[in-house]
Amino acid sequence: MANISGKEFDKLADLAKLQFNDTEKTALLNDLHNILNFCEQLNNVDTSGIQPLIYINDDTNVVREDVVQGMINKQEALTIAPASDSDFFRVSKVLKPKSK
Repeated sequence: MANISGKEFDKLADLAKLQFNDTEKTALLNDLHNILNFCEQLNNVDTSGIQPLIYINDDTNVVREDVVQGMINKQEALTIAPASDSDFFRVSKVLKPKSK
């Protein structure tokens, strides 16, 4: 029977930059246990003699040829940018430092 501890769950949530209250954590831990138990059942299925499924159908992607069009130079791009600083685009910080 597969199992994940609360400590392992907290580590995964921290790595994924997710936060959960106690109710959400309990519900998600229960869902994870159910998923892992289902996967454990799949490991017990006899698949000898079964060819792996690589593609569901024989369709192939139809792709167009790449054609360069409508280029602008760096100065024009900086001119229409919401914020720029000499040679660079200015953007807001996305990540905040981790507090200890």
